[in-house]
Amino acid sequence: MANHKSALKRAKQNRIRRARNKIVKTGIKNAVKKVRASANEGSKEDAATMLKEAQSIIDRAAKKGVIHNKTASRKISRLSAVVNSRST
Repeated sequence: MANHKSALKRAKQNRIRRARNKIVKTGIKNAVKKVRASANEGSKEDAATMLKEAQSIIDRAAKKGVIHNKTASRKISRLSAVVNSRST
């Protein structure tokens, strides 16, 4: 455990940020699951709306620095490909 005052503060900040990042990452995973499930069912309109919501969530996470910009771009691209290929 940290002993200096600044190290204690840094440890506290890390705990708070880790918890916040975990919430955001869980939201991303849930959004991706919803899009994939909707695409598998075959309803194109549903999948498109879910994709739009997921894209927004992923972009916000990248903007906050929770995930890398290129990771966000890759996730969105793959989800778009799934929606376009399975629900035609």
